[in-house]
Amino acid sequence: MLYSLSLPSSSPSYPPAKPLKPRHLSPSPHPSHYIKFRTAHHENLRYLKAIGVIGPNSKSRQFPTPDAISHILATLKFFESKGFLETDFARLTFLCPELLSLNFDITDVEPVFQFLTDDLHASVQESRGLVIKCPRLLFSDVEYFLRPTLNYLRQLGVNKLNVPSNLNAHLLNIRVEQMQVRFEFLRSIGFSHDEAVNICGRLPAIFGYSIENNLRPKVEYLVDEMKRSLDELKEFPQYFAFSLEKKIMPRHLHLKRRNVKIKLNRMLLWSDGRFYGKWK
Repeated sequence: MLYSLSLPSSSPSYPPAKPLKPRHLSPSPHPSHYIKFRTAHHENLRYLKAIGVIGPNSKSRQFPTPDAISHILATLKFFESKGFLETDFARLTFLCPELLSLNFDITDVEPVFQFLTDDLHASVQESRGLVIKCPRLLFSDVEYFLRPTLNYLRQLGVNKLNVPSNLNAHLLNIRVEQMQVRFEFLRSIGFSHDEAVNICGRLPAIFGYSIENNLRPKVEYLVDEMKRSLDELKEFPQYFAFSLEKKIMPRHLHLKRRNVKIKLNRMLLWSDGRFYGKWK
């Protein structure tokens, strides 16, 4: 901003000052580079919004810095090289926000992909599917967690763990110690080692069930209320997969009132229409 000064007429004369150009009109030494940078930055932001990595309602102050965006794009490019699709990134980054951090290094997760290929014998698409089902797999230590879990499951006869199902993905992410607690529970209620192995092999989802909130109440209801033998669980371990309140109890009481007793699998596997239509 230029100020107008009133000087006395007797003041000494000075050589005329050179005219000043307004600061904002000063040309940048590389104006095209600056414009390109601004354009690329906004395009990258729009891209990350479009694929759901940046939330649609995010405020500008919440946007990643240019350096962070470059890092995120490099991370996404790495995952694309592993067979992931743009449509996968919103879920991945939502469940694993660490992937968006400047501290994240692709070498942190490379061993997991190596494990899925070499140990699990999963294809590129199977590996992608397993990670999509359980993104926390990416941050499980191969040596201390993933490989021991895989070996333990194989010893129990659990096969085809490379199939990208929700169950398989989460089984791989359960620690051996947690599995052993469920296995020992089965032993504690009277099953032999081989019988417990058979139950776990036929219903590996049991490793994700709470003992106090799932397994124990169902065993007690089976024995105390339904007056059934634990031997029935050898034939139908899937009993543990059904809701006690919503399926097991209502159907048992329905049959009890009619003085009907049938095998567990028949009691639980039939649809509501077929079950209640059969025993009205």
